[in-house]
Amino acid sequence: MEILENAGQAGNKIMGSLKSIISDAEKVLENSTQHGSESYQNAKRKLESTITDAKFVLRELEEVVVNKAKDAAVCTAEFAKEHPWKAVGAVAAVGVLLGILIARSKK
Repeated sequence: MEILENAGQAGNKIMGSLKSIISDAEKVLENSTQHGSESYQNAKRKLESTITDAKFVLRELEEVVVNKAKDAAVCTAEFAKEHPWKAVGAVAAVGVLLGILIARSKK
């Protein structure tokens, strides 16, 4: 559950950053007719800052996702080593379910 909560928090950060980027981009577009104006330059700087922040958040999220995937892979490998027949049964069950789903989709 902690993984899902962290993913949700990261997703909220990304959505907030993307909304901010859109808002800043709209401001830049509104002021684009006055390229030399101070408000245009301020909006442009704010947009650049927001994009930098969004990139940082995306890098953080990528790191979290990669680490969680690695942890999941290690846990799966440990489980398979400790309980090989359970792992074989689980894989067989997934295979049967996929086979049923594929067969149904072809009808």
